[in-house]
Amino acid sequence: MMKLLFLHGWTSVPGGRKPIFLKDAGHQVLNPALNDEDFDLAVRTAQAEFDQHLPDVIVGSSRGGAVAVNMNSGDTPLVLLCPAWKNWGTATTVKPQTIILHSRQDDVIPFADSEELINNSGLPPEMLIEVGDDHRLADEEPLQAMLEACERLANLQDNRCEK
Repeated sequence: MMKLLFLHGWTSVPGGRKPIFLKDAGHQVLNPALNDEDFDLAVRTAQAEFDQHLPDVIVGSSRGGAVAVNMNSGDTPLVLLCPAWKNWGTATTVKPQTIILHSRQDDVIPFADSEELINNSGLPPEMLIEVGDDHRLADEEPLQAMLEACERLANLQDNRCEK
């Protein structure tokens, strides 16, 4: 079982389809409510959850992806879903153990933003996985890809999830 910190997107709420999918797959999911108006407060909220629970993987969806890359999470892996990093925060790179899932049909956050983030970070292109057919990534295929990305990164972390 993995312990996952799920950071929801703008105007989204805890308990959405993606965190429930991860929970139904047998994982512990921390899913704090992030402030929509105050980005710094959202980052502080996520940071407090991270510091208290030390999750195995952080999953950030859209604005939650921007929160994830702007918090201090050491070497904890990131799974970013259509991250809105250009819209919020100051981070322009991600850590090596990051996988980004994004749809080319996303009409909210351009696919090119994720390509740029991967390039800025010097990551191999396969760390950007093209999946789904919209911004939400809430269909079966992207949900499964999100779960597999979490499991892949958690297993790379010295099998920390065995604890």
